[in-house]
Amino acid sequence: MSLIQPLPPGPLDIVGDIHGELSALQDLVRHLGYDEDGRHPQSRTLVFVGDFVDRGPDSPGVVSLVQRLVESGHASAIAGNHEINLLRHDPKDGAGWFFEERVASDTAKYSQFVRATNTLQRARIEAFLNSLPLGLEREDLRVIHAAWHAPDIAKARTMPLGSARAEYDRWEQQAAQVAAQLRIADRMAEEKTIWPHSLEDGERCPPFLQAHCDNELNKALINPLKVLTCGLERQTPEPFFAGNKWRFVERVAWWNSYSEATPVVVGHYWRSTLPAQTTHEGLFRSVSPYAWHGQHGNVFCVDYSVGARAQARTFSRPHAHMKLAALRWPERTLVFDDGSTHTTTGFQQERTPAVA
Repeated sequence: MSLIQPLPPGPLDIVGDIHGELSALQDLVRHLGYDEDGRHPQSRTLVFVGDFVDRGPDSPGVVSLVQRLVESGHASAIAGNHEINLLRHDPKDGAGWFFEERVASDTAKYSQFVRATNTLQRARIEAFLNSLPLGLEREDLRVIHAAWHAPDIAKARTMPLGSARAEYDRWEQQAAQVAAQLRIADRMAEEKTIWPHSLEDGERCPPFLQAHCDNELNKALINPLKVLTCGLERQTPEPFFAGNKWRFVERVAWWNSYSEATPVVVGHYWRSTLPAQTTHEGLFRSVSPYAWHGQHGNVFCVDYSVGARAQARTFSRPHAHMKLAALRWPERTLVFDDGSTHTTTGFQQERTPAVA
């Protein structure tokens, strides 16, 4: 049993990134027609694309619900980059619910959030998240958090289920060896003397910090599990502020090079329901809100930015367009947590799909 596992048979409801928005998840599951135990009258199955945690008001509640559904046999789930961060004890923006060192800075941005402070609860969360695969597949469909990249999928197939944290750390060690050869840490320290401010300070735009850029690209190019959970990346022309941090690498629309026949559903990329796709990297600028995308029109991002709701609420910003979505398969329709539905467009499947 590897980190790439089979999708369950039958019709599916593939749920996008949740980011601690428990009420939205409960509303969506109800609108989809599931009961509290995850049973559906038409024998449908829930599939979660990862990023259950961080930023939102109740990450422990989301994990508990997803775990209960998965362990009851009524749902399948994969891990996203936010689960990997938690497993590696790498506190990032919005993770104050789990990591003490993030509480103060996260409270200023995300107001109130339920914290996981019980030792047994924390151990149970980590054990469950580490048990998840990173990809799911069957003949007619693939599900991955960020990127279905064949060379890295092939490597993940050789890694046993339950090894996500250990394998990620192993590849990070290899990246660290390369980083040492390139003196990346020393160069980053030198850059901090030039720019001593926090990269989470959105009011201060830094100069382009090449060593910080090289540090991210080094890991992205070496670690296959980072590719699957974070996507393909490249150096950006200038710094940009996204996810409450100044960044020097940008995500790549890998689907424009995806030439395989089997459709892929992903999360991760903060899509918008607004006609003008306002994602920070412009990945969907020329894609309508409910359209399939990619070289062959057979990739679909089901993350509709519900993860931005918590901060929007904190600062009284509009957030009605930030939604939790599920893509119904094989119907290819969208259901949102407010109960609205939309038909997706532009889907193409011209060739016979085959698992590679």
